[in-house]
Amino acid sequence: MMGLVTGRRRATSTASSKSSGDANQDVAEDDTLVVEPDQGNVLSHIISQLRPGADLSRVVLPTFILEPRSMLERITNFMCHPEMLLPIPEIDDPVQRFVAVVKFYLSGWHIRPPGVKKPLNPVLGEIFTCYWDFPDKTRGYYISEQTSHHPPKSSYFYMVPGHNIRVDGTLKPRSKFLGNSAASMMEGIAILSLLNRGKDPQRGERYILTQPNMYARGILFGKMKYELGDHSYVRCPELDLVADVEFKTKGWVSGTYNAIGGTIRRESTGEILYELSGLWSEEMYLRDVKTGHKEMFFNALHAKSSPPIARPIEEQEERESQKIWAATAKAVKERNHELATIEKTKIEDQQREEAAKRINDGVEWHPRLFRMVRGGPGGSEEGEEDLEWIINATIDGDTPEKQAEQIMAIYPILKGQRFVEKNTIPPRTPVASPSKEAHPPVPTIDHEKLDHEEAAAGSEPVDTAPKVHPPLEPSHESTTEIQKLLVATGAVAKEGPLINFHEDMAKDLPPIKKVDTDDSHDEFVDAQN
Repeated sequence: MMGLVTGRRRATSTASSKSSGDANQDVAEDDTLVVEPDQGNVLSHIISQLRPGADLSRVVLPTFILEPRSMLERITNFMCHPEMLLPIPEIDDPVQRFVAVVKFYLSGWHIRPPGVKKPLNPVLGEIFTCYWDFPDKTRGYYISEQTSHHPPKSSYFYMVPGHNIRVDGTLKPRSKFLGNSAASMMEGIAILSLLNRGKDPQRGERYILTQPNMYARGILFGKMKYELGDHSYVRCPELDLVADVEFKTKGWVSGTYNAIGGTIRRESTGEILYELSGLWSEEMYLRDVKTGHKEMFFNALHAKSSPPIARPIEEQEERESQKIWAATAKAVKERNHELATIEKTKIEDQQREEAAKRINDGVEWHPRLFRMVRGGPGGSEEGEEDLEWIINATIDGDTPEKQAEQIMAIYPILKGQRFVEKNTIPPRTPVASPSKEAHPPVPTIDHEKLDHEEAAAGSEPVDTAPKVHPPLEPSHESTTEIQKLLVATGAVAKEGPLINFHEDMAKDLPPIKKVDTDDSHDEFVDAQN
């Protein structure tokens, strides 16, 4: 989501602006934003080069709008209310089970950083893992990887073996400039599977979830505001139920911020069973259409979220989110935007160099932890095509403990886990005679560091070798022509990104100075703090 914040003013509204780190904060603040004069000039300069509908993915943005964590980490907001999720598989009534899934789905939207912030764009092959320890001694595991950079695609896997819960998802945000607003169109889906339910014991009872779009309003004039908008859906084809949730944006002269409305209905007949209303940042209500009874569905003002736990940065590999963005995130939190720009540019330049090297080496990049969905008619994963990518491992242990071992064998998640050997991301050079029976490196656990004793086991055989294009035949008459074409089309553009904020500012604007207003109350809070 694209957004800006430099000074945030305390408001009379009780709208929630809590992140997962201050979810039980007594005094809530709204998302009204103030942009300092110098930063407003920067914004105007960037926007002057855009037209409505323009794609923002190649625009280098100033660091003062950034949230100090990666999109891969921000996705975990969705899992930060386990008290809503863990009881669901044990609900016997199918309608009430579906209603509970909708409640869980709506519970995570209030978790966000103060103001309007855009998470860091993950680099290709970036990985983030974490876990949750629950009061009943069970544990939830999360693994994610950036499976595409242009266009951006963030694929993730979440599982709670002790509660028969699994989530597979791919998020595909598309940023657009809309005049006085910037939008992030949140394409992609998540599939929540209840593995102890459903007709197919291998796949479980499956719920398909989409996301609302995100908007930063007032970027040219007026007060800047963060909004969720448009329709999103929760569907369970097996139960013939669908929830249509409308995240309502405020109109010019009427309406209110953060409102929702919607229905839960039978998909085949259209019969409405329940109506949804309220504010996603405060109180939401559920009304039984048959009886007329209306009750509190979820209260975001009093909800306390559960942030995940990640391995210490010193144990992480170079391509893991918190490690690769550590210097950038630290500078953003300290509001040292000059240093944040330098650190962020280093990472982006390295990514361009890697892309150029892959072209020169004739190597096609592949995700390390995820594989393409085997969809289509008759495919083993038919109906999951919109995911595109799914975790490249089989989790089929006959006990929660064995499933946990299979999950931890995919990639280190817990403190003390490590690989026996390092697997470089992405593969840079051709691999001779790749074997389809090759196993990826298996993580092991240092029991001196680990609080819980688990042993990691191997995963299913996978083909991890990169696809290698054969070299050109020197004697072929078209070789020279092809080589010229590759040089002309495969080189990195000399001008760099479509718009480079840093270079443009040096040419057209005076140096930017940070100006703090007297009533500025900026905070940077992420799921770890």
